[in-house]
Amino acid sequence: MPATAPASGASARVAALAALVVATFCFVANENLPGGLLSLMAGDLHTSLSAVGLLVTGYGLTVAVVSVPLVRATRRVPRRRLLSWVLAVFVTANCLTALAPGYPLLLGGRVITALAHAVFWSVVVVTAVGMFPPRLRGRIVSVVFTGSSVATVMGVPAGTWLGQQWGWRLPFLALSGLGLAALVTVAVCMPRTRTEEKPAAATAPDGRRFVVLLAATALSITGLSAASTYTVPFLTEVSGFPETAMGPLLFVRGAAGVAVMAFGGVVLNRWPRAGLIVPTALLAGALFGLHGVGALRLAVIGLLVLFGATMFLMITAMANRILDVAPGSTEVATAAHSAVFNASVAAGALAGALLLPSWGVRSTALVAAALVSAAVACLAAEPLIARRGRRPVPGHPQPDRSVTSGGV
Repeated sequence: MPATAPASGASARVAALAALVVATFCFVANENLPGGLLSLMAGDLHTSLSAVGLLVTGYGLTVAVVSVPLVRATRRVPRRRLLSWVLAVFVTANCLTALAPGYPLLLGGRVITALAHAVFWSVVVVTAVGMFPPRLRGRIVSVVFTGSSVATVMGVPAGTWLGQQWGWRLPFLALSGLGLAALVTVAVCMPRTRTEEKPAAATAPDGRRFVVLLAATALSITGLSAASTYTVPFLTEVSGFPETAMGPLLFVRGAAGVAVMAFGGVVLNRWPRAGLIVPTALLAGALFGLHGVGALRLAVIGLLVLFGATMFLMITAMANRILDVAPGSTEVATAAHSAVFNASVAAGALAGALLLPSWGVRSTALVAAALVSAAVACLAAEPLIARRGRRPVPGHPQPDRSVTSGGV
């Protein structure tokens, strides 16, 4: 990328943040888009539905494997330059995906995009937070993740609709265009951040608390994936909704997540631990409710709203919590969290597939609720686990434990 001097001032920082939100939208929409275009892509490329479905699974597993090694390899690259290159790779690989004449090149484009995804998610939150005063941290994290929630609510459905109207290649080209706009804005507007001046460190680094966070992530995201992957068959087979109602119902679930982001930043700033535990517990309750009263349509609609709101708030709170407890570089910690997150998504989808033949689709909600409940127990036990054998982290002053800041 050309070594242009970044713009300065508050407006430049806001523009750079907006570009990162757009980039977040692009990566999340791109990751999940093949799921909405399975039939179109399989027919055009003369391959099977399962082969196209593997593009999503393989993408997630690639991110899980390479996140930590790649972020370690790029830790000395200035964030503006690194994100510019990552977005350039995204745009190029997405164009390759859109123009691929056959499955091998399509797969290659997806793998390259997954490599960019791994680096992007490892640094984007820390970089965005580093552009603004620490007192705004929770709000900035919430803003960044708004791109993810909007991609789920609008990006994938819109991309699916575009593909149905003008072919599956157009949505990928459209994402390349958005990615290019984000790239130019980042290259021009992103200032030097505090994380480039010295290694990014958490506010209260604690290895045991970070391990608890990873364990809770593995449990909750595995459960969430098991339920989310099979939401449509659950709504049709258990709740009895017609196929035509799937779009509006999924939109309602996703819109609840977008709406909660309006005040999510305030919650995370003031109560970072409670902001993670409470939505996780409510998500478990929503899943238990879906299993118990899944045949009652009105109740299911209300539970889907709760599902969507708590799901997105929980995921955002996890990213925010890393900035509190990461035992070393927050970027390496974020990469490790991303690896666990993506591996858990794959594990949850596999668990649901194994449950279906013997126990039916209703069982996915129950198993998901049990896993998310285990995550709540894990998070609730965090203070006890942290007190046992606490060791100071070299190079970091130890916080005054007589005053709890923002916890519960």
